[in-house]
Amino acid sequence: GQTFLDHLIVSVHAGKGGDGAVAFHREKFKPNGPPSGGNGGQGGNVYVKCVPNINSLIGITKKVRGANGGNGLGTWCHGKNALDEFICVPPGTVVREVMDHRRSKDQYEAEEESLEGLEGEERLKKIRSLRWVHYPQFDSWDGDFFQEAEEELMKEERAEARAREWQKAQREAGDPAYQGLEFEFTKPTPSNDKGILVASGGAGGYGNPHFLTLKNRSPKFATRGKPGGRITLEFELKLLADIGLVGFPNAGKSTILRALTRSRAEVAPYAFTTLNPQVGTVRVWEDGRYEAVDHRLEAQSTPIEDSVLEREKQEEIIKSGGYPSSSKKSDHGRLQGEALRFTIADNPGLIARASENVGLGHAFLKSIERSLALVYVVDLSGDAPWDELRILKNELEKYKPGLSSNAMMVLANKADLLDDSDPEKVAIAKQKLKRLEDAVRDIEKDYPLDLTSPADQDLALTSVSEPLSRPPIDVVPISAKYKLNLELAVEHMARYVTEARGLQPE
Repeated sequence: GQTFLDHLIVSVHAGKGGDGAVAFHREKFKPNGPPSGGNGGQGGNVYVKCVPNINSLIGITKKVRGANGGNGLGTWCHGKNALDEFICVPPGTVVREVMDHRRSKDQYEAEEESLEGLEGEERLKKIRSLRWVHYPQFDSWDGDFFQEAEEELMKEERAEARAREWQKAQREAGDPAYQGLEFEFTKPTPSNDKGILVASGGAGGYGNPHFLTLKNRSPKFATRGKPGGRITLEFELKLLADIGLVGFPNAGKSTILRALTRSRAEVAPYAFTTLNPQVGTVRVWEDGRYEAVDHRLEAQSTPIEDSVLEREKQEEIIKSGGYPSSSKKSDHGRLQGEALRFTIADNPGLIARASENVGLGHAFLKSIERSLALVYVVDLSGDAPWDELRILKNELEKYKPGLSSNAMMVLANKADLLDDSDPEKVAIAKQKLKRLEDAVRDIEKDYPLDLTSPADQDLALTSVSEPLSRPPIDVVPISAKYKLNLELAVEHMARYVTEARGLQPE
């Protein structure tokens, strides 16, 4: 089944307020007591909040409904206020109000729709039934007291309608303050904060004591609760991984993720193995070693196998009465020696014309938009890894100009060819690596300093006598399958993350 979802449109309805009650106090020796109907309870509000323990929008339903407030009762018992409803999203979620044809009707449009086809007395009766509650077997539509109360209510509704029309005019005029909600979550919501209110619950109706006057001593009507606010929201999840891996399908990104973290990303010898972004955490110790090396020393000589073969071996072990191996060993003894922790995102493979939404297209590109640093992954065993690199760079630029400048390193994966015993193959591999490095140097020329960037401003201040240029893109040959040269790759990644976090505002 689907375990990752990064885009969703949700129809949100806050709870309706409870109805006011029409009641009269009765007790011994007081057969004709005063009006005692309670007010209705407040409808439930709907909030959006960010929580740290989820990484997908899969748990959000397409329709979110707040609870209705409780109805008022006799003996001045007010209805219970409804509990609030919360929409929980992961960090990196952007929330926008939908203003186009995709939005559902708001509470006012929904009422107009319910009145379609009704005219005259029939329409008026329907309108009144949506707003008023009457004492059983008592019809006060034509009474003077009711007419006065109804006129007051209509005045309030006309004022609200004028306010909505004014807001609509401001929105059509382009006023940014009236273009709908839009906000993003970059970190979890504090525990003492409910989050952002997106739909307010309806107010509870008034019980009949509200209409008590010197002239009207026994009001036999009350108001119904008002409908809750309605809004249509668009949720978009942009992963906030520190490092984003960018590469062609089957370049070995999932293998790299498994080699560096505890992730169990799917590995297979065919393209588009990864259909959804996968995130793993790298923990670097004070001695420079990273978690996978520290906790899986016994497995360093064991290559990372295809997921299907790995599962088959585990099943055979279980059938024979043994216990399957696990990499999740206790690390309590090393917590105080941890120097840095950062996340890596394995994204679906990129192909030519991905910026035009070919392949997984935009679904992939938007997931790496906010990574602190990007790392290209190319297959050194392929015919022309330098061509792959140029395509990756161009597609990132076409999707969002300047995005490719976040690339800090090229991982030449499947470089175990360099350790081959055949001198001819080693010579060919070294030639390919040299040509790849030359291609990287050519790409660097496309990135002049951006003096509006805090990072480049600092670089310009330190480069007094040297010509202004960006730090070079590192090229690191690795073999993720056999875990070769990964320490150097982690060292570079840790440096990128440390520098980027130091430049970010607190």
